[in-house]
Amino acid sequence: MTEPLSMAALMAPFFSLLVFVFGACVGSFLNVCIYRVPRAMSVVLPRSHCPHCNAPIPGYLNVPLVSFFALRARCRCCGAKISPRYFLVELLVAVLFLLVWLKFDLREGPRWLGLVAATDWRLAPVYWLAVGGLVLGTFVDFEHLIIPDRVTLGGILAGLLLSALVPALHGAAGWRESLFQSAVGAAVGWGALWGVGAAGRLIFHKPAMGFGDVKLLGAIGAFLGWRAVVFTIVISSLAGAIVGLTLVVLRGRQFHSRIPYGPYLALASVLWILWGEAWVQAYVRLFTPRGF
Repeated sequence: MTEPLSMAALMAPFFSLLVFVFGACVGSFLNVCIYRVPRAMSVVLPRSHCPHCNAPIPGYLNVPLVSFFALRARCRCCGAKISPRYFLVELLVAVLFLLVWLKFDLREGPRWLGLVAATDWRLAPVYWLAVGGLVLGTFVDFEHLIIPDRVTLGGILAGLLLSALVPALHGAAGWRESLFQSAVGAAVGWGALWGVGAAGRLIFHKPAMGFGDVKLLGAIGAFLGWRAVVFTIVISSLAGAIVGLTLVVLRGRQFHSRIPYGPYLALASVLWILWGEAWVQAYVRLFTPRGF
């Protein structure tokens, strides 16, 4: 006879829906930040408005994910097109927040999509904060080829502080060990890309790495530790090379064309947040001789 479902199992879909909606709302706010932060504007005032006609957007026309289709991707007042980026960011953040949440599934057993299980609930808001900062930095970098200091330097400070408050972020027993691991991660992340940039300047006699990328990897190390930095460097370099070569072949880009590197750092670090330990175990199995 089938056992009745536990209360946790019954409530799991409801909580997952709440997290998805919450992520979409955060994505809506990040859209404001993506537009205003690089323009040195307040992210609080003035209220949301059309960037073309400056007409204020009432709350009932500013519903995440829904309003884009309800308005047919156009401003109700002036008819100007609404960038698909607004919907994309809201959906992306909603999905990423949900994936982080599913690491803490209330039900026992394997996690969906092979997500690495996590048990300390304090990690969920920390990971959400990290994901939000990475999304903000990614889309600003795509548009302006810069990564705001609010994301990079702010990320380093937040990573150090949260590591002391949530030692589980680095698998540490106490706050001193966790803070030390965070500082080491920030130093390794900062130093690694700074070294690559310095070597590039010597070889190519021009900047080979934006300093925003250096600071971003420092922030990733502060949040996730030095192992995440190594993983991020490897995966982001691979992803950047694949995309760069594809652009050269399909669009005739020159090899020296400037391509934002921040999005690839963000992609790799999100992969680490969701499946980090699984990647390490797979690597060990791949290079460990059988019988050991």
